[in-house]
Amino acid sequence: MTITDLHKEELDFFYATYLRKLEDQEDLKSALITGKEWFKNFVAELSAEQLAFSYGVGKWTVAEVLVHLIDTERIFQYRAFRISRNDKTPLPGFEQDDYIIASNCNQRTKEEILEEYLSVRNATINLFKNLSEVELRRMGTASGLPWSVAALGLAISGHQRHHEIILKERYL
Repeated sequence: MTITDLHKEELDFFYATYLRKLEDQEDLKSALITGKEWFKNFVAELSAEQLAFSYGVGKWTVAEVLVHLIDTERIFQYRAFRISRNDKTPLPGFEQDDYIIASNCNQRTKEEILEEYLSVRNATINLFKNLSEVELRRMGTASGLPWSVAALGLAISGHQRHHEIILKERYL
């Protein structure tokens, strides 16, 4: 499943900005694996000073960005799981800044952050690799918006790519 396989009703236009970070023919499962490799390599190269760096007052540190990626993936993965199982319950949104404040991520080491990321990403990969075309096309509601399971998976990868670009341009 690629972004060109999605129908316009499978996600809200706001999230299309994340999907545009992916290549048109990039497969969902490949994008998840590529993102995992990028994250591992990126974190491996970080010093403690870089992990704590913020490019401005009120801006997140690198550690906060990385934990934000984990938090968001975990939430989107849960949404995809629920919708793939044909759960029609509307799922709530979340306030990313509140999550970061409560995360204590600036006291964590890069090894701890990486370990958590790998656990979450491996679970995401396992979830999506076992979904059928029917399950990937199932629709549900999250944050008051329509989503297909496939769109949630692609948004996980596109969201990470979005933050990869920000980290490269503004942090390092």
